[in-house]
Amino acid sequence: MRDDKFTILRSKLSEHLVKAELLRYLGPGFLITIGFIDPGNWATNVAAGSEFNYTLLWVVTVGTFMLVVLQGMSARLGIISGKSLAKNVRERYSKWISWLLGSTIILACVATDIAELLGGTIGFHLLLGFPFWLGSLVTISLEFYLIFSQRYHSVEKIIIGFLSIISISYVAELFLVKPDVGQMVYHSIIPTVNGKSIYIAMGILGAIVMPHNIYLHSNVIQSRDWSGDEKRKRKLIKYEEIDTTLAMIVGWFVNVSMISVAAAVFFNHHIFVDSLSQASETLRPLAGPLAQLLFAIALLFAGISSSTTSSMAEANVITGYFGKSEDPKSLFYRVSLIVTSIPAFFVILFSKDFYNLLILSQVILSVQLPFTIIPLIMLSSNTKVMGKFKLTKLQLTIAWIIAVIIMALNAFLLFQTFTGG
Repeated sequence: MRDDKFTILRSKLSEHLVKAELLRYLGPGFLITIGFIDPGNWATNVAAGSEFNYTLLWVVTVGTFMLVVLQGMSARLGIISGKSLAKNVRERYSKWISWLLGSTIILACVATDIAELLGGTIGFHLLLGFPFWLGSLVTISLEFYLIFSQRYHSVEKIIIGFLSIISISYVAELFLVKPDVGQMVYHSIIPTVNGKSIYIAMGILGAIVMPHNIYLHSNVIQSRDWSGDEKRKRKLIKYEEIDTTLAMIVGWFVNVSMISVAAAVFFNHHIFVDSLSQASETLRPLAGPLAQLLFAIALLFAGISSSTTSSMAEANVITGYFGKSEDPKSLFYRVSLIVTSIPAFFVILFSKDFYNLLILSQVILSVQLPFTIIPLIMLSSNTKVMGKFKLTKLQLTIAWIIAVIIMALNAFLLFQTFTGG
């Protein structure tokens, strides 16, 4: 009897230790998640819901599944190789291939920076009445402060706090506008797309499976200790998979909520939305002042937090491709942050059509995706890089299917764009 009690006690203690260890490895996935509930998502999701009702919800589901697979691969590459995706590409491929891949991801990073910065800019304008130039400067200043003055784990906790505020805001929005749950469930599973909706669908996909986030995950995952023998590493990788999956589910819920709120409020009242400011103002008479306030608060926090993570990704990409230190305290890292913020600031300063600019930035990300996914798959399946942790045949097959689907959708988008179909 005593032996049985001792066995039960030891089993419970072991479970508690596993849970405590798991909690220490949660975080990087949630830091990445903020990137796909950013202002670019706001624009594409509002456009999707207001123009096409609930019919594009399936893109969020498919995109989130792709994201779980791709982010898991990126994190594993960072864990096993001890290097970011950018550094692996630089060391494993010829100079001209590195320059090609590096140039496309830097362009995508600039497009991302525009979207993230716009979120903070519009958020400050809606809540505090700031002019757009001042909102942009305040957002940039806050993101620099968060990166330069805090240790990584502090930034991680702040971003998770912001993510919680955004999630709670949208839970409240759902209760306020009461969307059609049956339609939400149906269209989250059943695909529907045509020539009219492909542009927005690709924007949603680009806003979810963001290439800079794939690069970032391979870098920030190294904030944890992954040392140990093969058995321990496999256990720790399971923790990473749990972290990534849980975080992506939160992101899926927020994105589905965004489209559903837009469908319930704007589509049902036959209102065409062509700006986030208009979306906020229109919510007030249709869903009440609280819905408008929650929308603005969530947008502001999304803009600040996603600006921070996108800037981290940009600096990591540039330092990785140039073979420089990825230490945030290094001069090259800090210069990289500033240089990539300048184009975004001036584009916002002189742009008049923020809404379509946001959607266009997300389509650019989608078009760039193959240039990120293909080297990621090739590196993750390379025995010299990954050893026993390389992709299995099943994982490799799934990864290539995802790549082919994205490239096919991109081809369809380009065909529609140039033929006017």
